Amino acid sequence: MQYIERSIESRDWITLLLVGSFVLIAILSVSYKKKFEDFIRLPFSNNYFISKGSSNEIRHPFNISFFCIQIVSISLFIYLFISKEITLNSTLFIQIIIGVSVFTIVKLFIEKMIGTIFSIENFINQYVYKKLTYRNFLALFLLAVNLFLYLAFDPSPTTLLVITSVLMLFNSLVVFYSIKNYRSLLFSNFFYFILYLCTLEISPYYILYKALI
Repeated sequence: MQYIERSIESRDWITLLLVGSFVLIAILSVSYKKKFEDFIRLPFSNNYFISKGSSNEIRHPFNISFFCIQIVSISLFIYLFISKEITLNSTLFIQIIIGVSVFTIVKLFIEKMIGTIFSIENFINQYVYKKLTYRNFLALFLLAVNLFLYLAFDPSPTTLLVITSVLMLFNSLVVFYSIKNYRSLLFSNFFYFILYLCTLEISPYYILYKALI
């Protein structure tokens, strides 16, 4: 009988990432108690934006921390999704998290640049802030999903596709809720609005999807 060496990748670093993310959330919940309470009520209340809703809040440590959690959550899910097709390692995860970070930051920078070019900085800042906040909230959900998928359940490709579809639906709702308060302004510039949706809200994710596939 011929023995074949089997290489088993250690996933201890994934556990550390997940635990570290939850520890960071716990620290934020204590350090910014009122802000965190308003944040977790986001689907049911707008108090988060009413009390602390200025565009400058994007650079607040609370939002930056949750942005990092968002990047980690998305990267872990992409890593798990791809792992169903090929053998991966921690080095490739670093490439994924760098790619997701660059993609998100460049997209944010382009949105800011559009606001400057068309002299609508105030609108773009508020829009981006609300959209980023909603996506930070979804990152909590995705982080819990990752914890379950990595440590308690071995998902099938079909299960991952269903979860991806749900996340895409939620992302669409995020865009909808982010723009609903500015519908009069948007529809008075309907052509530019459609151009914006196709350029920055649809095509980047389609390109990312094709790149992953």
